[in-house]
Amino acid sequence: MLAVAAVIVSVIAVVVVIMAGYESTPVLVPPPLVAPPPVAPLPAPTPPTVDIAPRLEAPLINTSNASTPREYRRDAASHLYRQNADLIYQGMMPPLLYAIGVLQVEIDATGQIIGIEWLRSPKHAPEVVAEIERMVRRAAPFPAPL
Repeated sequence: MLAVAAVIVSVIAVVVVIMAGYESTPVLVPPPLVAPPPVAPLPAPTPPTVDIAPRLEAPLINTSNASTPREYRRDAASHLYRQNADLIYQGMMPPLLYAIGVLQVEIDATGQIIGIEWLRSPKHAPEVVAEIERMVRRAAPFPAPL
């Protein structure tokens, strides 16, 4: 019986030694599912305020520093080119253009157009005449002459 007890003790000792070599790994249990706290709704955006009061400032008038009529014509033409850069052909004109027009524009002291007179109108292309007149009127006000 002593032999059986010794065998049992030795088996228990072996099991204890084996068990001591292994560390128990913790079982990962996911945290309980909890609903996130409710999100407060965003406040409605406030529309931008618009100042509808009339301005008392005088509008800026672009003035020309030209001292001669020729210099003023150059200023006015530069203004027209800047305002319509995408519509005006830059550089030397190619031969055989569909239409060429020459006009005289009368401008008052504030740069507004008083009248347009055609010196050379492309009579075969009335659509070009109308477009050129629209282009000139869209460029107003021109630099005010001194």
